[in-house]
Amino acid sequence: MSLTPKILSLAVMMTLAGTAAAANTDHPATGRALGLLQNNGAAVRAAANDQFIARDVIVDADGTEHVRFDRTYKGLPVIGGDFVTHARGGQLKGTDLTLRTSSRPSLSARISADRAIDEAGAALGNRFDSIPTTSLVVFARNQSSPKLAYQVEFAGNGADGNGFDETFIVDANSGRLLDRWSKIQTASAAGTGRSLYVGNVGITTNSLSATSFQMVDPSRGSGSTYEANNVAYTTAAKRAKLFADADNTWGNNTNADRATAAADAHYGVATTWDYYKNFLGRTGIFNNGVGAKSYVHTGRNWVNASWYANAMYYGDGDGVTYGPLVDIDVAGHEMSHGVMQATANLTYSGESGGLNEANSDIQGAMVEFYANNASDPGDYLIGEKIYISGGGTKALRYMHDPIKDTLSPNCYTSTLGSLNVHYSSGVANHFFYLLSEGSGTKTIGGVVHTSTTCNGSTLSGIGHDTAALIWYRATSVHMTSSTNYAGARTATLNAAASLYGNGSAQYNAVATAWSAVSVN
Repeated sequence: MSLTPKILSLAVMMTLAGTAAAANTDHPATGRALGLLQNNGAAVRAAANDQFIARDVIVDADGTEHVRFDRTYKGLPVIGGDFVTHARGGQLKGTDLTLRTSSRPSLSARISADRAIDEAGAALGNRFDSIPTTSLVVFARNQSSPKLAYQVEFAGNGADGNGFDETFIVDANSGRLLDRWSKIQTASAAGTGRSLYVGNVGITTNSLSATSFQMVDPSRGSGSTYEANNVAYTTAAKRAKLFADADNTWGNNTNADRATAAADAHYGVATTWDYYKNFLGRTGIFNNGVGAKSYVHTGRNWVNASWYANAMYYGDGDGVTYGPLVDIDVAGHEMSHGVMQATANLTYSGESGGLNEANSDIQGAMVEFYANNASDPGDYLIGEKIYISGGGTKALRYMHDPIKDTLSPNCYTSTLGSLNVHYSSGVANHFFYLLSEGSGTKTIGGVVHTSTTCNGSTLSGIGHDTAALIWYRATSVHMTSSTNYAGARTATLNAAASLYGNGSAQYNAVATAWSAVSVN
């Protein structure tokens, strides 16, 4: 369904619209926010022919309303033009946005769409097997003045049989590649999941009869788990089959039973749902009470998991070094990509992409702490369970000491944004660890964590629960799609101020932790 547009008669036309995924955008706060913008267009760098589309609403206990908007210009999406308004008592209290100008480009393209495809194809390496699509956009990310550009989408299968889905932004006048990113952000009956990683756990399924059950969780928005039969994630949704069972016992604690990995994924997603609902007050990825689909056994020997097209996909690993990527923190990581899409929607490239990945690592670790499962106790290692011979100390990423993977820096430098987003995430991961636990050596979840600072300081942590509340408020209320590391520092300080007070111990701890990773 779509919401009925509400068009105000303004010099700048502001339109209220939405999608089924963002069901709370029909909240009265959206109309109030649009009304406030009638006399405050400069606060969001509005231009004539801008349109604003409400995407999310958060209302604080004191009545403060935070409304997130996307922007179009003469009907074209403005990438990097999104913003959040903050209002209370009929007064606009502030805004968060990345766009810093009201100038807009001419919408006359000098190069053809075919030329844009050629430029993007050259950057991709011509390894595509499907027809790309193009559309014109206004590109405002990291630009002093917005540019008319082509958004070129490539989706297909690689030589390894696994899929890819990448976006390229090509200047519509010069043909220069401006940016690129990947879209793959690399209940009721009481059943028993005989999982691979966390032993036997309770899972919620639906019951068709006394001898017929499906892996659907009615208590959590009917989130469901599917058998992908080792097809790539780009085609899994069309060919997968919902897991079904006669006795409501799923798996046998080994990979010999295809339902074992499904039990892990189903349990991990349910735990993530409960964490967001019970700890952060968010009901589902889009905060609309609707669950998401999960697909296990995706790809052939795929050492990856992804959030793609509003669903989660889990590979089986290579069976030598890596097992199935269905442990708790991976489930929390992928579902949190969905929450990020629904909130700040940090673009998956440059510094914003690193922050996007860090957000998923942070929330994945928090889900592991929330689960409080003795078979996989909380720690700051990401994906440690998937290592077949890792002994619980080898991981994909180490939040307390990111450089331990040899690729993820501990400290910020001006070249950080040129790294793969899975590595540029290291600085934010390190920040979160220091904010939570402080520097020095600790044993957490049975694993020794030693963390140092980039400026030689010694820190005490404020605890991971407090740190997570600050981080979530920063991403859900203050960050926008192009927030960089400097912006993340500002956003988390604003979040700490609103939660605990400007100049509070928590506020000061945020500032100190950012400085400790060289974000000043």
